[in-house]
Amino acid sequence: METPAATSPEYTDEQLTRGHKLFAGTSEFMLGVKEMVQIPSSDLPEVAFAGRSNVGKSSLLNSLTGRKRLARTSNTPGRTREINFFMINKEMTLADLPGYGYARVSKKEVAGWTRLIEQYLAGRAELRRCCLLIDARHGLKDSDRRAMALMDQAAQSYQIILTKCDKIKPGPLEKLVGQTGEELAKHGAAHPLIMKTSSFKVFGMAELRAELAGLVG
Repeated sequence: METPAATSPEYTDEQLTRGHKLFAGTSEFMLGVKEMVQIPSSDLPEVAFAGRSNVGKSSLLNSLTGRKRLARTSNTPGRTREINFFMINKEMTLADLPGYGYARVSKKEVAGWTRLIEQYLAGRAELRRCCLLIDARHGLKDSDRRAMALMDQAAQSYQIILTKCDKIKPGPLEKLVGQTGEELAKHGAAHPLIMKTSSFKVFGMAELRAELAGLVG
């Protein structure tokens, strides 16, 4: 099996412009849910964001949309305890999933989150892709691999988005991308392209916007 490409492809001006227009439009918080029955029905394409607690999901969502406070950020891991939905330019919805891998919550609460995420991944027809965020400083952890196995089982397409890439030097970063690509090649539901981003330095966002805009229409 071929190893996924280690670097992002060149996006055309048209693709980059489409991504810019999509995320430069209105971005609104819709609602947060703790039960599957609360999830709103929609005919819009949906993209979910998953990752370990404190991986930078909220910061990435804010940077992606150009909004400082669209998603609440916190230095306290595990703050997001429900699925939060956002409407993007009335063309797409984004779903911010609870972070996993954080120990300072009850086992009952963790089990509740896990059940909700499992039901969501397996039963959300509108879901086009799940962006699995990985901290570039640490690479894939066992909890990330469990999330990948869950998405493989649900036959849900997912894509690795490396975060905090400004905190690692180019050489080690490219090595990480290659190693991660080799591991992804063993997973049937994994998208082959690994995206490199930094919310702090705001790089990789134009490419990520273009990639997600390609799921619309």
